[in-house]
Amino acid sequence: MATYKEIKGVTVQTRDEDPVIGGVAGASWSSGGALNAVKQNLGGLGSQTAALAVGGFIPSPPGSIVNVEQYNGSSWTEIADLNSKIASNAAAGTTTAGMTFGGAHPPVTRQKTTEIYDGSSWTEVGDFSGAVRQALVGGGTTTAAIAAAGYTTDYTNLVETWNGSAWTEVAEVNTARAELAGFGTQSNFLMAGGDPPPISATEIWNGSSWTEVSEINTARGQLKGSGTYTSGIVYGGYNPPTLYANTEFWNGSTWTEVNDLSTARRRLGYSSTSSSAAVAFGGAIPSSVNVTEEFSAAPPTAAILTEGSIFLSGGTTLKGFGKFSGIPAATWASGGDLNTAKGYAAGAGTNNSAVLAIGGYTTTAVAEVESYNGSTWTEIADLNAASYLKAASGSSTAALAWGGNPGTNASTEQWNGSAWTEVNDLNNGRYRMGGSGTYTSAVAAGGETPPGASVSNSETWDGTNWTETSEINTARNAGAQSGNSSTSAIYFAGEVPGASPNLRALAEQWDGSSWTEVGDLNTATQRLAGAGPANTSGQALAFGGGPPNTAKTESWNGSSWTEVNDLSTARHQLGGSGATISALAFGGENPGTNLVASTEEFSADNTLSDVTVS
Repeated sequence: MATYKEIKGVTVQTRDEDPVIGGVAGASWSSGGALNAVKQNLGGLGSQTAALAVGGFIPSPPGSIVNVEQYNGSSWTEIADLNSKIASNAAAGTTTAGMTFGGAHPPVTRQKTTEIYDGSSWTEVGDFSGAVRQALVGGGTTTAAIAAAGYTTDYTNLVETWNGSAWTEVAEVNTARAELAGFGTQSNFLMAGGDPPPISATEIWNGSSWTEVSEINTARGQLKGSGTYTSGIVYGGYNPPTLYANTEFWNGSTWTEVNDLSTARRRLGYSSTSSSAAVAFGGAIPSSVNVTEEFSAAPPTAAILTEGSIFLSGGTTLKGFGKFSGIPAATWASGGDLNTAKGYAAGAGTNNSAVLAIGGYTTTAVAEVESYNGSTWTEIADLNAASYLKAASGSSTAALAWGGNPGTNASTEQWNGSAWTEVNDLNNGRYRMGGSGTYTSAVAAGGETPPGASVSNSETWDGTNWTETSEINTARNAGAQSGNSSTSAIYFAGEVPGASPNLRALAEQWDGSSWTEVGDLNTATQRLAGAGPANTSGQALAFGGGPPNTAKTESWNGSSWTEVNDLSTARHQLGGSGATISALAFGGENPGTNLVASTEEFSADNTLSDVTVS
């Protein structure tokens, strides 16, 4: 009997204007009022609607200046001058209680002076207790500030704190640098990027020590930032010969690329302790500019999109909002390195923050298993037998690993979150096969048997035993596989030894009873990795591969493959796991057959897109 909903249907909201993405993810840069003078290497303090541009370097006549300009959210006005000309200085505080410290006055030597602003005039106060320096960062207030890193006669790791009357040296940063981004308070501060050479390292200060955390996605110096140590953005910068407009958001644990500056530039001024309402001004592209841009999130009164939203736009176009729509724009970001550089490891996990790297090869087969928590890898209980070229399925707390080389290529081990247990073997021992599914429902396809013959065998796991099923259509090895059960999978790419060509772009889909050839990858390859459920919605991700090594990433939507953003490092024999919207790539070999420990995280943001219905 039909239900009321089936008879009457459901209502779909109609909107004259599309709702907007909330928070920093949906924030964007827009033009603000221009500075009165073109300048770069200037200090900045305050908020988006009440900021100061302090000192700086002008091109004509070239040199540092005493000028200070105040921003009211729409225009800049010159106010009381500094006592001394300065550029490449740091600043902190507000428009009524601000300060500037350090910097340089070319061709005069670098400075250690501090000046305090009371809302009407500047007064020189205590100098740094340590060395003179420029191109440093700072934050805090006129009674509790911090000054970190910079350039003396070389790049420095010096850090000093200000108590309202004097500077005191405290624990040094881990990586000496200058021309970096920094924001926060005297007791909670973050710094990122810098020179030399352009780096990506990020460090957090907790009031007593510095800790290295996740790196920014794009290594660069001469960038700036705004926010707090748990919610901030960095933007602009330079890595010769490239100027950057890139903006990255820090959520307290990872960096995500968001909307770029309108104008790529370096050595700009910045102001704001907010990641969702910041202002950037001046800088160089390469000549000095007076450009101001404001970074703003949607106001509280705006209609905000939520994941799964669907509506009629203007009464004619059906639109939906979700992460899968964001895959074309999704990017790979650096994650924590494996403890041991290795290739040929298997991966198990349902997203990019809870993954196992199982077995692998260093100079020989290993039994090591490492667990990833979203930022770092930790070694856990070993396999019972060292092995590489294995296949795996499941999660970080309930996984299955089988096959591999050397030893008995049919062995299967089960992980219960604390230990590995040997269970029933495959019917056909092999390695370099595809594998996907769960702890109790998995499928194994293709592979290679000694001494190098490709096979078409397919088996399914029911939690206790492996059962032979319908074979794949084309025998091959070194392909990758995605899927969420023993009845739903897609096996793609691979090698057919001795054939010409030997590399394949083939993809075959498993429905629980047979394999069907579907749309090919755009690029034939082998020794790649895969992720995704490959369920009724058909989602899957293919990345890496070779040789020759590739960084290519392709997304499967149930009918075709589309190339999306590449891995940062081209490699083959890598491990992979997760979903199409949150995958992980780890280890492998890069050009020159060097084993690597690097990890990359693939993340898709929610995106608004048209919905096709029939």
